Amino acid sequence: MSLFDIFWKKKDTVELARKKTDVIESESYTIPSHLTAKEFGKVNIFPKENDVEVQFTVLMEPQGKEAEGWQTGVALDCSASMKDWYGKLLSGKIPPDAESAYKRRGWVETSYNDGGSCMAFRQEAYDDAIKKGYLKFTENIVQPLAREFIAYLAGNLDADGGTTVIYWACGQGNSIEVLGDFTEEQCLNLNVEGPKDIPFGSKTMLTPAVKYFVDRFTDASRGMYIFITDGRVDDLKDVKKYTTQIAREISANKRNPVKCILIGVGTNIDEGQMEELDNLDTGTDVDIWDHKIAKEMRTLIEIFSEVVSENQIVASTGFLYDSKGNIMKKFTDGLPAKVSFTMPADSGFFELDVAGRRIRQNISRVNEKVEQ
Repeated sequence: MSLFDIFWKKKDTVELARKKTDVIESESYTIPSHLTAKEFGKVNIFPKENDVEVQFTVLMEPQGKEAEGWQTGVALDCSASMKDWYGKLLSGKIPPDAESAYKRRGWVETSYNDGGSCMAFRQEAYDDAIKKGYLKFTENIVQPLAREFIAYLAGNLDADGGTTVIYWACGQGNSIEVLGDFTEEQCLNLNVEGPKDIPFGSKTMLTPAVKYFVDRFTDASRGMYIFITDGRVDDLKDVKKYTTQIAREISANKRNPVKCILIGVGTNIDEGQMEELDNLDTGTDVDIWDHKIAKEMRTLIEIFSEVVSENQIVASTGFLYDSKGNIMKKFTDGLPAKVSFTMPADSGFFELDVAGRRIRQNISRVNEKVEQ
């Protein structure tokens, strides 16, 4: 079972099969990660009247100068809806005979309000019910995912070998609790159980978490910050405004590059919001946001799918073909890690030929049925 499969053990939720949808002319879209060829990072499709523009990246970690000077961070959503993901809620049922025993011991209190009664168990009852297996805490499934991301960034990218970890969306939804900076080795036994000094939040405010990293690492040559969340953010307008601000500062060489990645987990992800940030037009060529759905990720390297550069050469030569075998583009002076080309609108796939090996990528806008 992969790391991301862990999220789909929770409860007995079953996603309904999604219906196939036709390509809408002039509406751009991104091929879902689980339908992307393993060699590619991200594939964007831009349908035109008679043809289609394709942009794709080769999946790889940054190389050379592009791999230097990074500061990294992982921000974990701690809004109220995340409590059970951190193993904070009890599940199960206390049998009637045990309940009667608790009442005799005085471990059950009854209060009356508006003509009705309400029964509440004291801590002694909960402790006994947990000990006997009547109740158990939900599984903490945030911890293994967080450990993987933190360890990967600390061990493979961070200039100091340590990744900063924070809890966000605490309190009123705009508070942050800093867990600390951790190396790859420290992640093996890192406890990720939610905030200790601030309660889980009543809202999900993303902007303060982004500002925390951007302001803390102002002098970093590059910054990559991952935000793990299970649902909808409540300050999307503010996030867009702040993103546009820092993108313009980066474009004007007043700030160093920053990459932010939203990782969606759970069954109530608002991917529409994620796509809004991912495709945000800041009036510049700077692309701040990327997004991933945890269950669709094939490998952690996917966080670099938008980091690669056109100047990064991955092979000495390469050829692009449409579905009819026509050559669409030749790379005789080197295949870059980021490619853009145009092919006929009726071509359902393209192929990249590298050293005689062909990699096929379907481009139809089809959401496959999700496996139960």
